[in-house]
Amino acid sequence: MTFIQEPPRLGNQYRDDALLRSYLERTLPGEVLDEIEPELDAMGALAGGELYEMQLADRRAEPLLTQWDAWGNRVDAIEHTPLWRRAEELAARHGLVAIPYERKHGTDSRVHQMALVYLFTPSTDIYSCPLAMSDGAARTLVASGNRKLTDRALPRLTSREPEHFWTSGQWMTETIGGSDVGASETVARKGEDGVWRLYGRKWFTSAASAPMALTLARPEGSGPGGRGLALFYLETRDEEGRLQGISIDRLKDKLGTRKLPTAELTLDGTPAEPVWGLSDGVRHITPMLNITRLWNGVSSVAAMRRGVALAEDYAARREAFGARLAEQPLHQDTLAGLRAELAGAFLLTFEVVERVGWAEGEEPAGGEDELLRVLTPIMKLVTAKQAVAVASEVLEAFGGAGYVEDTGLPALLRDAQVLPIWEGTTNVLALETLRALEACGGLEPLERLADAWLEPGERVGLAGLARLARSALGQASSRYGEARAAGREALETEARRLAMTVGRALELALLVRHAAWCHERGADPAIRDAAHRFAAAGVSRLHARRSAAEAPPAPVPVAESN
Repeated sequence: MTFIQEPPRLGNQYRDDALLRSYLERTLPGEVLDEIEPELDAMGALAGGELYEMQLADRRAEPLLTQWDAWGNRVDAIEHTPLWRRAEELAARHGLVAIPYERKHGTDSRVHQMALVYLFTPSTDIYSCPLAMSDGAARTLVASGNRKLTDRALPRLTSREPEHFWTSGQWMTETIGGSDVGASETVARKGEDGVWRLYGRKWFTSAASAPMALTLARPEGSGPGGRGLALFYLETRDEEGRLQGISIDRLKDKLGTRKLPTAELTLDGTPAEPVWGLSDGVRHITPMLNITRLWNGVSSVAAMRRGVALAEDYAARREAFGARLAEQPLHQDTLAGLRAELAGAFLLTFEVVERVGWAEGEEPAGGEDELLRVLTPIMKLVTAKQAVAVASEVLEAFGGAGYVEDTGLPALLRDAQVLPIWEGTTNVLALETLRALEACGGLEPLERLADAWLEPGERVGLAGLARLARSALGQASSRYGEARAAGREALETEARRLAMTVGRALELALLVRHAAWCHERGADPAIRDAAHRFAAAGVSRLHARRSAAEAPPAPVPVAESN
């Protein structure tokens, strides 16, 4: 009889995740965990059951843009996939945007929210993208103090009723690119009727079918750069459902995230309202970016968790060379290395989740804003890179099946590749990290923070790992000081390596802290091994300094010819 390989399967993604459960037990008050655990369990069942099955069955489906109806009317209607429609309903009912604004659990509400998002995301074909932008829009409107717009949009963005729930677009990217938003060419003109209208082209707008959006535009007569831009609120359709001065030119043909309708738009008189005055638009999108980068980190660790879960289940089913893969030492070691990267990324991401919750509280601890400003870009850039590396290794763990589309596995890698790009590339965030370090006086605050995390590990036999984490942070601090003294060019050249080193050192420190907590309570013993394996994979990403004799020769000038 011909051999047929069993495909990987998923169980309840909450019950099967020892790291998530031990983290929540350590972090949340017992009464809060008792209250939210049934919901987490239900989401875990959906993620490993109904939603995953829909995802596999829905593999070929993509959003469809219909620009004209049968009678020649321009309609620009986007039809979502069946899984996306189901995901929207579940997101509203579970309050995936609402939870941190309802604040039922105070500063722990962000942990509650993101634990659900972590379970929900991998089975819903990037529906986390419009949710992230909706959360970012809600936080921006609240921070703006614009009562009119907040009263209008916040009840919709945070509704638990699918028929009333809104998502929000985030329209920043133009043909000039996405990182240098200060060069935006969209113009805002105020008409005689007092209404602002927008004119321009948005080159990359994810979730283009959202009922509202926040976007940047330059009021006529304003100066150049980010200070001359203003942040505007708009609703995409009027009461009759017609687009308001918006044409959807086409949907993007992307490497991954293909279920997400990303469009090129033309704005031709789109009515809009200023959110926060008529200047400093780039600065005013900061609350949005902080939240969407948080979602990016959670999406990264969720993607890693999905890949590892599938690879582990497959290893238990696949027999080669006379034994299950799960019984073969080299494959065991490979999977253990992936689990270690996931654990470090998870703990750093949820450390930022916690601190966002504290910052949103009525009395955040002193200095938290400065630490959060540093930790957020570091978390986003490090975890996104880890997600791509883990996804690549996961596909390899399946052999040829990992390269075959109808297994559904290649999408893991294609979708992961957006994570280092969206909401700031690695280089952009590395430079932002430099600015944040400048604002808080260098790396000393992070070194003190890591010391507090590492201290419990020294009591349970993890002193060697603690020394390694401190050493990496100390090297980064020294290199930062030397590069800063050498000038801006030297500092920016080191920015990426500095940020990656700091990020991995903080991940190791958090692994040590969590391993110590688990050791003292007899919970999740695998986390101790994960800490050692993470350290063995390397922490520092700094290059050895060249001596003067080793310095590369100066380039020889070449005359230009016309």
